[in-house]
Amino acid sequence: MSAQHDTSAETFTFTLDGATVTAKPGQTILEAAQDAGIYIPKLCQKDGLSPGGHCRICTVMVNGRPASACTLPATPDVVVENNTDDLNTMRRHVVEMLFVEGNHVCPSCEASGNCELQALGYRLGMTAPQYPYLSPVRELDATHDDILIDRNRCVLCGRCARASRELDGKSVFGFEGRGINKRIAVNASNGLAGTDIELTDEAVAACPVGCILVKGRSHVVPIGQRMYDHTPIGADVES
Repeated sequence: MSAQHDTSAETFTFTLDGATVTAKPGQTILEAAQDAGIYIPKLCQKDGLSPGGHCRICTVMVNGRPASACTLPATPDVVVENNTDDLNTMRRHVVEMLFVEGNHVCPSCEASGNCELQALGYRLGMTAPQYPYLSPVRELDATHDDILIDRNRCVLCGRCARASRELDGKSVFGFEGRGINKRIAVNASNGLAGTDIELTDEAVAACPVGCILVKGRSHVVPIGQRMYDHTPIGADVES
């Protein structure tokens, strides 16, 4: 008779918002929380991609210290705070800063209703940003026959760059510039048309906002029937 495989030694527990969460070795706090049905707000993290740790929206308190839940591995017996007034206020301020730093005009944006930044604003109770709008002048790249880049809505999450490199094997996207002049770039001097990006590339679908768009598909799904029109972001994790 073969011995029954003991899986108990392969897991451990930690505390998240007072609940006991079971994690596997190698899981981040965010991954373990998601498996337990607990939503930690995020933006630059996308399942299937390496964690970026850029946006800071998934910041939690671990044993009283702030940490990025998408990059910090879960460890036994740590105490994690996530859904607190202070953390949600911090997240709302980050979302507000992302809004004013770019040109996010939700009523006219093709991604409205499918935009994770917009959905986070609703979930976190953002009404009107308290910070001044920077209204930057940014380039739009419509050189490609099927795909365009509207840098006005880019939040520099890097999901397109990681998806292109890790899933598509192409490295179409990357960053250039520094500070407020940092922007998403492509690996061709003549714009997106000079790259080998294709409609089916994971990098196209990885954009959480209205920066990378597929031409001619903006209203295939009518406004009012889009992903977050009736269901708040994170509901899929909490269901």
